Amino acid sequence: MAWIKTIPFAEATGKLKQLYARVTGPDNNVDNIMMMHSLRPHTMEAHMAVYKYILHHSGNTNPKWFLEALGVWVSQLNGCNYCVEHHFAGMKRLLKDDPRSDALREAIEDGDIPAMPLDARQHAAMRYAQRLTQSPADMVEMDVEALRMAGWDDGEILEINQVTAYFSYANRTVLGLGCSTKGDIIGLSPNNNADPDDWNHS
Repeated sequence: MAWIKTIPFAEATGKLKQLYARVTGPDNNVDNIMMMHSLRPHTMEAHMAVYKYILHHSGNTNPKWFLEALGVWVSQLNGCNYCVEHHFAGMKRLLKDDPRSDALREAIEDGDIPAMPLDARQHAAMRYAQRLTQSPADMVEMDVEALRMAGWDDGEILEINQVTAYFSYANRTVLGLGCSTKGDIIGLSPNNNADPDDWNHS
């Protein structure tokens, strides 16, 4: 499951046990990406706080399914199958349109933004996310202006930026520590957007 030692739910004590209790899904399942942090629980706490506030917060105005789609795209660009599988499942559940979801995944896997079944402004967001993921040092003000011209306001642009940045962090946690999906329940997420402190996965 990982290239470093991890502590399973049944063996957790103290602060780690408290955090596991907050992030569990059915049958006390803890996503492997969270178990990567088990030797330093404070980093799990930080990761979950960032994840919840960026992707699962009622203050966001972008559709949650589209933020998940951005995450799938960034994860595909970074070669992180773990996050692709988890967040595609979440996106598909939220979108409630299996043919469209499957077509979007196929286009993501092909790296073909024009073929993604999205509108023009969403295509612009995908282009921004690709550039920020692959060539961050080459970003210029025009990259943001292109999003404005496509119809995004600055708050929405901030959301797009933060989701893109978060997924590169999550991808590197997974890829750098050898995290696999073995034993995971694919697609669970903290769905209570109204409460930032509710991390329970369902």
